[in-house]
Amino acid sequence: MIPQTIPALFLSAVETYDKPDAFLHKKEGRYVSVSHSDALGAVRKATCGLLALGLVKGDRVALLSENRLEWMIADMAILSAGCVNVPIYPTLPPNQAEYLLSDAEVRAIFVSGPAQFAKIAPLRARLPNLQHVFSFDSIAGGMDDSTLDQLMRRGDAIENPSVFDDRVEKIAGSDWASVIYTSGTTGDPKGAVLTHANFVSNVLGSTETFHIDSNDCCLSFLPLSHALERTGGYYAPLSKGATIAYAESFNTVAENLREVRPTFFISVPRFFEKIYERINDRIAAGPHVQKKLFSWAVRAGKTYTRQSLDKRVSATTRLNRLAADWLVSRKLREHLGGRIRFCVSGGAPLSRDIAEFFWAVGLPLLEGYGTTEASPVLSLNTLKAFRFGSVGKPLAGVEIRIAGDGEILARGPNIMHGYFKRPDLTAEVIRDGWYHTGDIGHIDPDGYIVITDRKKDLIVTSGGKNVAPQLIERVLKTSDFIAEVVILGDKRRFISAIIVPDFKRLDDFAAAAGISYGTHAELVRHPAVIKRIEQEVKKKGEQLAGFERVRKFILRDRAFSVEEGDLTPTLKIRRRVVEKKLAKDIDALYTE
Repeated sequence: MIPQTIPALFLSAVETYDKPDAFLHKKEGRYVSVSHSDALGAVRKATCGLLALGLVKGDRVALLSENRLEWMIADMAILSAGCVNVPIYPTLPPNQAEYLLSDAEVRAIFVSGPAQFAKIAPLRARLPNLQHVFSFDSIAGGMDDSTLDQLMRRGDAIENPSVFDDRVEKIAGSDWASVIYTSGTTGDPKGAVLTHANFVSNVLGSTETFHIDSNDCCLSFLPLSHALERTGGYYAPLSKGATIAYAESFNTVAENLREVRPTFFISVPRFFEKIYERINDRIAAGPHVQKKLFSWAVRAGKTYTRQSLDKRVSATTRLNRLAADWLVSRKLREHLGGRIRFCVSGGAPLSRDIAEFFWAVGLPLLEGYGTTEASPVLSLNTLKAFRFGSVGKPLAGVEIRIAGDGEILARGPNIMHGYFKRPDLTAEVIRDGWYHTGDIGHIDPDGYIVITDRKKDLIVTSGGKNVAPQLIERVLKTSDFIAEVVILGDKRRFISAIIVPDFKRLDDFAAAAGISYGTHAELVRHPAVIKRIEQEVKKKGEQLAGFERVRKFILRDRAFSVEEGDLTPTLKIRRRVVEKKLAKDIDALYTE
């Protein structure tokens, strides 16, 4: 029987696979395995512990933690108790965490340890609903509730062993599973209410679209607070018996990839961009022969990929690819563990150049598309059905159509129940049974979805030209000198930009040009630097229409960050925040 809830999906996986290495996590400096049976035992105890404290069906329980085994145990316990998981990004500052806890009327919260507990402790006097705090790690002083271990011991003391099973059986697919707050690029976050059926349908559609089995291993490092990692890097591999390994932190991913040797992982485009940049920097610093060999190998790989997609690979192309793979590509793959079958990119647009490079070196990079409100996957490229520049075809069970103004509309069992306590906002995005994504795009003749921009981000110049900023941003970011860019120009005479340079590249340029400087703030004001960036902007602008080309720009002396409020926790630009901060400088661009 097909599971209807997440706990049922978990129990089915335990019964079907019962693997000794269902999960891998770092302990005392090395990865250790946890079996399905042991994980189930921990979930049972934690669930019973929550019930013993009086939590009831529908209570919201928050989870504020980095990715780790305990995140899974806590999540599955919350859901098995019939409660609703409210995940919170561990990078959120206390004031933003407080907003979520208050809005969701959270009754209990799991935190990872002292750092996250320190965020919550001062807030409790202002959060009357918050009755319990549980920590994965012990807290030295000030902890008046319980650790996860203590909660499990409380649950283990329950005499009736059927308490867990009885509660799980009473959970229905229509019951709420999670309230996930959207990134809030245009205002306060909204809580998308996702049911068990929403998640399960997305898991089934995703695993039907691309093949995962019990021989696979996924490295989890994109935050589990992110709906993409929750479904694609947790529930989906769990349902198929694939091993799930947890990275120690985002900073140790490179090391953990080599230790775990996963067969797939999921991340955002910026992660793949950094790998690409690191590889190219390493090659650029090497001898001339190495550069020539690398360039040839990438060209051979791209030719093979192109012909493979067209299903007409020549003998010469096949031989060149084998030689390139032996001499270059396999060595690059070893840095990622050597077993990667595919990678998935989501959460933001992926540069075509980056995708083509990864395919060329034998690391198929599959771009997908979705939103939190869709649990989250709407479409996916696959190993067998792939098109560069697209986000693939709709997931099984998902319908996609394009509205008259170009907006992408979706319908299916994965679409959210609505926004928590906001029927007005729900009515704005779900109309006549269709979810209005806010994204602009089209479907090509072969059924592949192509996204051009966010509806609210579209720029209309004073000359009446419609401009898609994300398209221009993707083109400019293919420059080695440009790390980040925000396109401006709504109701203005021409297009301008805020540019964050690649400071490593810029430092090298300054050294070669004999430019002396004390700080990056001084460097970005240097005439030679401004001229060099102008050259890059002009060169990349040749790929754009005249009205899309950047005529003036501001050079920023530091990267955008979550801490300063420029980025959402999922690393999306908060355009309104950035524009407000630099309003005077932006106005100056148009008055000079």
